[in-house]
Amino acid sequence: MTWMDWIVGGLAVLGAAFGAVAAVGIIRMPDLYTRMQSATKAGTLGVACIVLAAALHFREAVATVEATLVIVFLFATAPIASILIARAAYVMGVPLWSRTGRDDLGDSLTRRGPPTEPGAENEGPASA
Repeated sequence: MTWMDWIVGGLAVLGAAFGAVAAVGIIRMPDLYTRMQSATKAGTLGVACIVLAAALHFREAVATVEATLVIVFLFATAPIASILIARAAYVMGVPLWSRTGRDDLGDSLTRRGPPTEPGAENEGPASA
C-alpha cells in the first residue's frame, strides 16, 4: 500500500465517522433545531471527506474537478438549507428545547402554532 492509499482510507474512515456522529446527533439531541445542527455540520463534513477520498483515489483531473464542485456546492447550500428549514419550523411553532437559554429570533420572527381546529388554515373567502 502506498501513502496515498493510507490517506484515501483515512479520509473515507473519517467521513464515515462524521456520518456516524451525525446519526447519533439526530437520535440524541433534544429538539429539531439541535438535531438539524448536528446533521448539517457532521453530515456535510462527512460527505466532503468521502468525496475528497474518491477524488484522491481516482487521481484524474475530471474526478478532482467534479469532487471540488461537489464540495463547494455542498458547503454553499447545506448551511443555507438548514437555516431556512429551521426558520420555517420556528415560524410554524415547533417548540424550542426547554433548556434553551435565549430566543434570538423572538424579536424578528412571529411564531404561530398549529391551527386549533382541523381545516382552520383553509378558512377564508374561498371556503365560504
